[in-house]
Amino acid sequence: MNVKLSPEKYLKYLYLPKLFGTRRTKEILSVNPTVVPHREEAKEVSVFVFDYNADAVEEKELPSIQECFIYKTSGRITWINIDGLRKTDVESVCSHYDIHPLIAEDILSINQRPKMEESDGSLFCLLNMLYYDEETQAVEQEQISIILGKDYVISFQEDALRDVFNPLRERLKMSGSKIRQRNADYLCYTMLDLIVDNYFVVMEKLGDEIEVIEEEILRGNNPKSLTKITQIRKEIIILKRNFSPVRELVNGFLRSDSELLDDRTTKYFKDVYDHIVQALDLVENYRDIVVSMQDLHINNVNLKMNEVMKVMAIVTCLLAPATVIGGIFGMNFEQIPYLHNEYGFWIAVTIMLAIPIWMIIMFRKRGWF
Repeated sequence: MNVKLSPEKYLKYLYLPKLFGTRRTKEILSVNPTVVPHREEAKEVSVFVFDYNADAVEEKELPSIQECFIYKTSGRITWINIDGLRKTDVESVCSHYDIHPLIAEDILSINQRPKMEESDGSLFCLLNMLYYDEETQAVEQEQISIILGKDYVISFQEDALRDVFNPLRERLKMSGSKIRQRNADYLCYTMLDLIVDNYFVVMEKLGDEIEVIEEEILRGNNPKSLTKITQIRKEIIILKRNFSPVRELVNGFLRSDSELLDDRTTKYFKDVYDHIVQALDLVENYRDIVVSMQDLHINNVNLKMNEVMKVMAIVTCLLAPATVIGGIFGMNFEQIPYLHNEYGFWIAVTIMLAIPIWMIIMFRKRGWF
């Protein structure tokens, strides 16, 4: 019988970052703005266009970047969504739509802090879409860049397989929807609103994990609970790192005097601002709960240790009289009381039992156990 061994299946567990879960810590803390990031070019780029007004909408997937240039003068509102980033494509789009080269660098950046900037003829915002991977129990990030111009919105995404804009696409197909009646700034607001609303979906799933860990701690001492708590705290760091700058980003739209923003849309951005503030408060609550869970876990461990030590101390105290009596009668002296008495052994055993019983009664009266 031939058995094929695969040592690589087990050797991976000998790698310490995998064994203790420290690789996630390195991913969270590996943000250095002084280092020029290297982004891998996307193998495939998908370009989707929604060109619409109140009466009609055109939805099309374009085979190349250059074909979206004609929509600059379409006379309708245009949303160009580009999935997959290539340097030549980003620079080509920015050049055609008169977007500053520094914005093109920000679009191609990695681990950029969410922000909002104004330039001539456009508004630029960069933030992360968040997803929760239930298999790894980790929060995943996808950087998205949104450019608001006159009658157009251009969005750049990293991953072509997922985003949070499906409800937006459905609204654009509805002839009577509010978004079809408004300008491009309302489209930009809707995109930000969907991204922020999805933050609550991620937090809800993270909250479910917190409840499970809390139940494990309350039921008993699980050695893996502290590891799970540490992992949850790392994910909360990611949430907080994203939420705080997004609040400043939305506030930038509220303070802006750009002609691209209609006064009617300002109140909608206030709604997004309220949501992100609420998300920040919820993250702080999660953090407080996790810290309390960690303290509770440590207290349970200490309590169990104290119970063990108390039992050991009681057993030691109960055996002390028997040890003393046995030691006295075990001394090598010729004259010891009751040494040659026929009832001496039974008297000693009786005393050995009577004293611990009396001690137990006294301990119970004093409430020591």
